[in-house]
Amino acid sequence: MKQQVSKTGPTKGREHLHVTDRIKEHCGLFGIYGTPKAVKHTFYSLYSLQHRGEEGAGIAATDGNVIKDLRGMGQVGDALPRESLAQLTGHAAIGHVRYSTTGSSNITNVQPIMVQYARGQIAVAHNGNLVNAQALRSQLESRGSIFRTTTDSEIILHLLAQSCQPDWLDALANSLNEVKGAFSLVFITPNEVVGARDPHGFRPLLIGKLDNSYCLASESCAFDLIGAETVREVEPGEIVSLSRNGLASRRYAPPTRHARCIFELIYFARADSSLFGESVHLFRQRLGRRLAKEHPVNADFVVAVPHSATSAAMGYHRESGIPIEQGFIANTYMGRTFIQPFQGRRTEYVNIKLNAVPRVLKDKRVVVVDDSIVRGTTTKSKMQLLRKAGAKEIHLRISCPPHRHPCFYGIDFASCDELIANKVLPEKMAEYFEVDSVCYLSIEGLKACAESEPEGFCMACFDGKYPVNITEGTCKTSFEQTARQMITATSQQ
Repeated sequence: MKQQVSKTGPTKGREHLHVTDRIKEHCGLFGIYGTPKAVKHTFYSLYSLQHRGEEGAGIAATDGNVIKDLRGMGQVGDALPRESLAQLTGHAAIGHVRYSTTGSSNITNVQPIMVQYARGQIAVAHNGNLVNAQALRSQLESRGSIFRTTTDSEIILHLLAQSCQPDWLDALANSLNEVKGAFSLVFITPNEVVGARDPHGFRPLLIGKLDNSYCLASESCAFDLIGAETVREVEPGEIVSLSRNGLASRRYAPPTRHARCIFELIYFARADSSLFGESVHLFRQRLGRRLAKEHPVNADFVVAVPHSATSAAMGYHRESGIPIEQGFIANTYMGRTFIQPFQGRRTEYVNIKLNAVPRVLKDKRVVVVDDSIVRGTTTKSKMQLLRKAGAKEIHLRISCPPHRHPCFYGIDFASCDELIANKVLPEKMAEYFEVDSVCYLSIEGLKACAESEPEGFCMACFDGKYPVNITEGTCKTSFEQTARQMITATSQQ
């Protein structure tokens, strides 16, 4: 086996501040086998998945003998400059765009993570969060493992390395049965690309076909850009292998309750994607229609908060009959604000990213449709823009229920005290946001909008029902205690 060759892309002068080692957000994956354009297809597909991660990006490719990789900080175009991509060749590749889930924001933690071990070279890219990562890492370190990153993704490589199974796919199956939580994974070895999904199916992973090649991606929009056809999802608890023999499948875990992340459909996924058996755009339209039924209001027009709320606003408009208007103009060159890793930067991004249109808004009654309110910082800034532009009435409508519970499966709200719904009483929400009314979609309404297996979604951030138990050592906050204390304290101020 030839020696591993690894290069890192430039930071382009970007400033990367310290981020504490907490859950942040999740990522985007792509993999392809069986085409001389593997690196090119992976590069373009990562552009399609850019909305899933802007902290870093990487590609690992193989020519059948050796795996080489390129990784860098920032967005795809900065992290993976074209002149450096020429060093990557081969018939198979995997790629990753990242926001930190566990592990700080630095080049060491950018994926794919590549290692050389007893079986040769292997690289992995991960979307999700392992809830037993701390316990597993301690066990592995006690047995002599030396970690070079602070990500939970590296744990899986160490489990593989310590497995006694002679076949590496058997070793992988055993390793995946040791980890708990949310994970979609793509691996590359010199001879194949492999995908795997956790038994509950928290995070999406799709199989596509391009001519005689198979590919894997977090969302179908990545297939659309390169002309691939979506075949199906990787099933929860399934391992799929892409090699010269085509597509092969095996189960490593028995079927269990599905717990697909509902927030993928509400916010994260691109509107033109299909995942979890749903068209994202049409699902969001149904959310808007249901929201209009649950919380009608007299207004002059509906305004969407760009861009993830556009489909829901269209649904609200169609159900209510209220005209829809463009009250916000978005700077399309800015990233997404919720998944910026620093709170101060989130507020700055709103001011740069959005501007209100005074000629449209002045003296008008406006229904503003947004997809979610998590911390509330960016929402308050957006409403202030509308007031400054002269809106007479602002009625805020949210196309999902209030976020009251932490997420431990790879989304950037890991404690109750981060969530605005736990800080402000419902009757005080309008006052807090300086609007005339605030209404959320009900949990029942959210479930009613799902056409595919409505009970097969994880809604723990809304209802507190966690599909996978949080292990000891994870910072799990009791909503019943903490939320009540925070709301009581806020009401006394």
